[in-house]
Amino acid sequence: MNYYSILQPQVQVSFKDAAILGQAPDKGLFFPTNIPRYTSDEWRAMFQLPANELGYQIMRPYVGDAIPEQELKDIIAATLSFPFPLVPIAHNIYALELFHGPTLAFKDVGARFMSRCLGYFFRNQHSKLTVLVATSGDTGGAVACGFLGVEGVEVIILYPKGRVSPVQELQLTSCGENITALAVEGTFDDCQQMVKEAFMDKQLSALLQLTSANSINIARWLPQQLYYILAMQQWPQHLGVPVIAVPSGNFGNLCAGLVAHQSGLPIHHFIAACNVNDAVIKFLAGAAFAPAAATATLSNAMDVGNPSNFIRIIELFQKNNTVIRQLISGYTITDEETLTAIAKLYQQYQYIADPHGAVAFSAVEKYLEKFPNHPCIFLETAHPVKFPETVEKVIGKPIQLPPAAIELMKRTGISIPIAANYSQFKDWLLSR
Repeated sequence: MNYYSILQPQVQVSFKDAAILGQAPDKGLFFPTNIPRYTSDEWRAMFQLPANELGYQIMRPYVGDAIPEQELKDIIAATLSFPFPLVPIAHNIYALELFHGPTLAFKDVGARFMSRCLGYFFRNQHSKLTVLVATSGDTGGAVACGFLGVEGVEVIILYPKGRVSPVQELQLTSCGENITALAVEGTFDDCQQMVKEAFMDKQLSALLQLTSANSINIARWLPQQLYYILAMQQWPQHLGVPVIAVPSGNFGNLCAGLVAHQSGLPIHHFIAACNVNDAVIKFLAGAAFAPAAATATLSNAMDVGNPSNFIRIIELFQKNNTVIRQLISGYTITDEETLTAIAKLYQQYQYIADPHGAVAFSAVEKYLEKFPNHPCIFLETAHPVKFPETVEKVIGKPIQLPPAAIELMKRTGISIPIAANYSQFKDWLLSR
């Protein structure tokens, strides 16, 4: 399997090179040259496999011969080393819980897969890889945990100061070793722009071997399709083919689900659930895509005004906007609606959701107003303990801390303050 630049399809590289580069030399995003397709019978047969073997079968074509069979199986085993339960909530509504990994968020899947792939590629190498990552919340913690102690790899995380939750901030600032966190005086979009400028800086690229750990990197993005597949492995078939609602910010998660759908995974329809940062929702409603400045909300990991992975969705469907709008419904959920959804889930169904899962649940309710009785899954992408101020105020009691959070609270975070200014960021990188 090769990967081409969306900007210049003639520029093609291997999985290894795409994972190490992060972006193509022309700064376009990489995209697989083909999407494997499976028949209904093949899917039924794969659903009988253990999760690790199923994950290996799905990822093997994307990795090709870049990683030996046993090494890739070990990477998959580490990636899927925690459960992904499909939990019934109400009649025909289920939650897919993606927060049972080490950093209590769905991004553990992509971060663990990517870190172990790069760890394999740089094992026993004399050169060092510098991973730059912008985070709006959960990515930073997942990447920090995934890459902690990985030989030959240094990680630099940029996050918007004051715009991540206390638990999220501790996860990305308390690791030490080869992980450094920069607290940027700005928004996530500022952080993402600084990272993009670093990759476009020829002087910097000549001095440092840079890659990205955001979902623009194919090794972060593609393994996210695994939990859609694991959801369907658990799905009660008598309910019919489900609709899946995805809390969406940078749109890597939804795009990965769409890739699985293109492979033949039986999903009827997708819902893009956004907060007020809803440029894609407006596109789905018929408008031209128009990025905007990010607005801070309760669902902070989705505070993205210019989602990087949207271009991959366009590419996946060969720029056919009609097909995209038929397959994906979009809903904008306000903070008020988010709080209402948290309250309803707790009071009516005894389920505690985080703000991102609540956004997806609220979008499901809006979808069901038009299409009643259709079975739906919403992704619960983060543990509610990561947003205690919001959730506890609504449900009226403390959230029980999972073991990972108890250990985290014992740590001290360290970050370096920096302005939302690329020149300062570059100077800091070169002075290290």
